[in-house]
Formats: sequence, structure tokens, C-alpha cells
Amino acid sequence: MKPLVIAAALFAATPVFAQGDASRGEDLFRSCKSCHTIADGDNVIVRGGRTGPNLFGIMDNPVATADFRYSDALVALAEAGTVWDDANFIAWVSDPRAFLETTLGDSAPRTRMTFKLADGAEDIAAYLRSLSAQ
Repeated sequence: MKPLVIAAALFAATPVFAQGDASRGEDLFRSCKSCHTIADGDNVIVRGGRTGPNLFGIMDNPVATADFRYSDALVALAEAGTVWDDANFIAWVSDPRAFLETTLGDSAPRTRMTFKLADGAEDIAAYLRSLSAQ
């Protein structure tokens, strides 16, 4: 195999991360902490609500894996093998219902997350990713 073809294959296999600003994402996460906490075991990074799941370590992990009671739609995504990569996370926080409609092909999915983030989803993704890397 030619070196250029090998390099192209390796590049294609490398995950592409959103170009978010983790510092800005930390600031923007204030709107998320009313429902979500970020904790690595007993190490609480952001104390937040318990309406939503703990968001520590979610990036690049399967949907609905935390110890939390998820909606049937998110459970279906988990069973399909959906992962919280940057694209999925950004689509989800921008419009959870539209994300479920598109991903599941369901015109009336149910989700408990009604918040839609108008701006900064890539920054929050970068922030969550930065915490997982520590």
C-alpha cells in the first residue's frame, strides 16, 4: 500500500472533535447545572441538580450508560449503539427532540430534556471532554 493511502486511511480512522473552547464551555455549563452535575466518583467537579444524569466522562461513551433512569428513546439509542461523540452531543443539546426524531426515525419521541441550547454546544462538548481527559 502506498504511504499516501496509508496516511489517508489513518486520518479517516481518527475521531474528529469539535473545535470548541473548553473555557467558554465551562462558563456556559452554568445553564446545565440546574439539572446536571459533573462528578468523578466522590470528586465533585460541578455540583448541580439531579434531574439529569452526571455528565462526567460521557464524551465518546455510549448513550444512557450512567446509573440514571433514561427515557425509552434514549434507551433505544443505547441499544442501537449510539455514542456521545461531538456531532451527536451537539445535535442533542441543540434540540433533543429533533435529534431523537432524526436518529430514531420516530416522529414523536419522548424525552425529559426540554432545554435547547441556542449557542455554544461545541464549547460545552470541549469542556466535558477536557474533564474526562484529566
